[in-house]
Amino acid sequence: LALERLEAQGIERPREEALSDATKEAIADARKLAEAKVAELEILHRDKMAKLQDPVKRAEQEEFYRLERDRIGRDADAKVEKLRRDG
Repeated sequence: LALERLEAQGIERPREEALSDATKEAIADARKLAEAKVAELEILHRDKMAKLQDPVKRAEQEEFYRLERDRIGRDADAKVEKLRRDG
């Protein structure tokens, strides 16, 4: 009954084939790795920002940090999606 209500609202039913424990673990590992990369990037970014005085260089560093953080997130999302597909 609950699933029928969800479908009536346009929400898909949960997939019948659940992810295996190994796939869930691989997804968790991929997310942890991405979090670690972002944390490392943030530490390096803060260190560089503390040393930079030139506003142009600071803006360049901010842009690099933002782009790199976004890239790490996209890479992690792509890896998780591939793991789910190949599951």
